[in-house]
Amino acid sequence: MTTPVRLRDDTFAPTNPIAYHLYALAGPRRLRVAALEVARQKIVAFDDLPLPAADPLAALAGHELLGQSGWARLRLALTGGASTLLPAPLYRPGDEAAYLSLHHELTSTEDALAYALPLPTPATDLVSVFAVPRATAEWLNTVHGPSARLLPQASALLAGLLHQRGPGPGPRQLYLSLADHELSVVVLGPQLEFSNTYAVHTAEDVAYYTILVMQELGLNPDQDMVTIWGELTGESATFSLLATYVRHLRFGMRPAGVQYFYYLNDIADCRHFDLFSLAFAA
Repeated sequence: MTTPVRLRDDTFAPTNPIAYHLYALAGPRRLRVAALEVARQKIVAFDDLPLPAADPLAALAGHELLGQSGWARLRLALTGGASTLLPAPLYRPGDEAAYLSLHHELTSTEDALAYALPLPTPATDLVSVFAVPRATAEWLNTVHGPSARLLPQASALLAGLLHQRGPGPGPRQLYLSLADHELSVVVLGPQLEFSNTYAVHTAEDVAYYTILVMQELGLNPDQDMVTIWGELTGESATFSLLATYVRHLRFGMRPAGVQYFYYLNDIADCRHFDLFSLAFAA
């Protein structure tokens, strides 16, 4: 169970929402929210809250910030749902359900949406197609209007990684993000080579999928760098086990390009990369 965390900078004025961008990451049992002051490009509010399984939409709508309209920008990323990536030239608007049906059958309460990755280049010009609860999409549009965007958590993570890398090609590297029994694995080099999310419950699960991806893509655990973000520390069982297999294992930092208010100093820099990366989501 997530221990509730609510942090607010002394300067934060939610009665003037047009001065802020609002970012949220919602899963089946957890909600994380951050507000960025546009003028200073600074995170000035942060929540990490449990979501009731019985009615998560009511908790979203009832959140003191998400339930308020008028934000200059709003991005809501979802975890735990089905999604797939397509090369942008192959994507045709209106065919989202057909693309997703190759590995996920929409329920009567779901819709399929699309999200184009930011910073498009010939190597990363991709569209994510993903399933969303219809009621969530309708609530977002009703309260926050058509400019508010839904996207999958994996696309938020990729937005941050692409921003960190910049417009030019970078060295080939594996990135991991671990939270809420999900492990997101990305291999990014001159182009996006791999992106997938695995259900994990033990340190052994994390190590297995990491080594599996490295073997499948020809990465060397003794030579190639692996960067990890998420819910772990240097003393955790997961990090310790990974370090026995991967020689060059390091924690990732928060996304560069925005500032963070001092209340976040008590939270490890490797946490919430995907949430803060929504600052770079289109």
